[in-house]
Amino acid sequence: MSSLTHFDAQGQAHMVDVGAKPATHRIAIAEGRITMQPETLAIVQSGTAKKGDVLGVARIAAIMAAKKTSDLIPLCHPLALTRVAVDFELQPETSSILCTATVELKGQTGVEMEALTAVQVGLLTIYDMCKAVDKGMVMGGVRVLEKRGGEVGELDGLRLAF
Repeated sequence: MSSLTHFDAQGQAHMVDVGAKPATHRIAIAEGRITMQPETLAIVQSGTAKKGDVLGVARIAAIMAAKKTSDLIPLCHPLALTRVAVDFELQPETSSILCTATVELKGQTGVEMEALTAVQVGLLTIYDMCKAVDKGMVMGGVRVLEKRGGEVGELDGLRLAF
């Protein structure tokens, strides 16, 4: 296992210097799920939530979150993202919604934190918009599915569970 990169030799936190790294095309895909009562899922699907289009608002919130990741996570670099795509899949068999975020850039550092942040905020927005009818919703399974580009090349199936 490699050492933690956000600490210097004295154990002090610091932002990693990526200045000497070449800019490469980098992609990260993350997912997470929110589980709810079947009636709540039906409200989301029908578009009849009192606060409006749940998935439309959650998509915009997730995209905004990816762009603001460095404002939320102290040691993340501010990045010029070239693409953020957020998809929601309603899964009636588990009464849940799967959120998948794909983030891309051409740069010197990866975008997995941006993809994870997009997923979390997308799920939180669904929770916020539906909490009046279902306070028992559960978010989970947030993980990086895929990371490509940079020095490590391709890492498929990298899993991080929170």
